Amino acid sequence: MAQKFKDAFQKLAQNIPKGGGGGAGGGGPGRGAAAAASRAAGTLVVAGGLGYGAFNSVFTVDGGHRAVVFNRLLGMKPHIYNEGLNFNIPWFERPVIYDIRTRPVNLQTLTGSKDLQMVTIAVRVLHKPDPNHLVWIYRHLGKNYDQRILPSLMNECAKAVVARYNANELLTRREEVSAAISQELSTRCSGFHVLLEDVAITHLAFSPEYAKAVEAKQVAQQDAERAKYVVLGAIQEKKTIITKARGEAESAELIGNAVKRNPGFMKLRRIDAAKDIADIVAGSGNKIYLNADSLLLNLLGDADEKFTKSVHGDGGRGWLRK
Repeated sequence: MAQKFKDAFQKLAQNIPKGGGGGAGGGGPGRGAAAAASRAAGTLVVAGGLGYGAFNSVFTVDGGHRAVVFNRLLGMKPHIYNEGLNFNIPWFERPVIYDIRTRPVNLQTLTGSKDLQMVTIAVRVLHKPDPNHLVWIYRHLGKNYDQRILPSLMNECAKAVVARYNANELLTRREEVSAAISQELSTRCSGFHVLLEDVAITHLAFSPEYAKAVEAKQVAQQDAERAKYVVLGAIQEKKTIITKARGEAESAELIGNAVKRNPGFMKLRRIDAAKDIADIVAGSGNKIYLNADSLLLNLLGDADEKFTKSVHGDGGRGWLRK
């Protein structure tokens, strides 16, 4: 900027007309004007240089940032500059500002588990540089330190941890796997003065063949459980049938014994049956043309006598013989 001011005033001085050489005192006013213009140009150059120096002698560090300074004569200065207004020597010193706020980085890698199953795992890491070692980070890694070290370290640590677990353990012990990756990665990053605040597994996928095998296994287990319940149901049904048959046999035996001891038991049954049939016939809108004996409604006359004969037998031919 100062050089531009100087060039401009030099051009202005060159354009000022000079006095002719014919007169004795003709050159005096021209030389005086040129000298005045030169002095004005020098003054402006000095002012411009002072303004440039004042403007470039300070720099501002925003919130959540830190700065280190590179000196053209001495190299990196060991001091860490905090937030706010700071001073440096123009041209000789150059500030380098670092963002020390937490930033995320994502990595997805394909690796193998302990049982040789291919697993696709995605890891998300929240990281930031160590504010006390920014000079070392700039000297060895530069400003893009995260792009230099994190992808390789995350890839190596994720593969090393996944190789310790079987495929099913990666699902059932996911929190433990995430903690192991975080511990391994924190140990490796500490050597580069990078701080980790959180490590999380965002995605975990297996090969299509393994997914089909797991699905087939689950279907087989469900079929086995279903078959087990079918067998249990059949056993219970068998017990029910046996219990029912046993009850019917005992009921028939009890009824036979009751008829042997007292034929009036069958008469009571006939009365109950006749009552039920009479209720059904009375509630029906159809006309009945069968006789009372066919409908078991003849409870008078010789019906009981015929029934007794059929029970005890006529000449020893009845179904209930004494």
